Amino acid sequence: MRIVRRIGASPRERGSMTGDTCPDIFELSDGNYAVIGTDATELLDPRLPSDAARADYERIVVISRETLLRAKGDIPDA
Repeated sequence: MRIVRRIGASPRERGSMTGDTCPDIFELSDGNYAVIGTDATELLDPRLPSDAARADYERIVVISRETLLRAKGDIPDA
């Protein structure tokens, strides 16, 4: 598996001065997506809706609203 492309604007394009440690979204060669964000598993896990769950190997990651909105145009409809 490898990173094919960034989805949305780079951290620098979104105003990060260093561009090093900001949320990001990437499309992977297998068609899945990888997200860099803040780990909020401990905070949000007990607050998940009753019809949601995560496996022990999964983490709940938070990205900024701007990161997702700027990625919207790069995400295919199908």
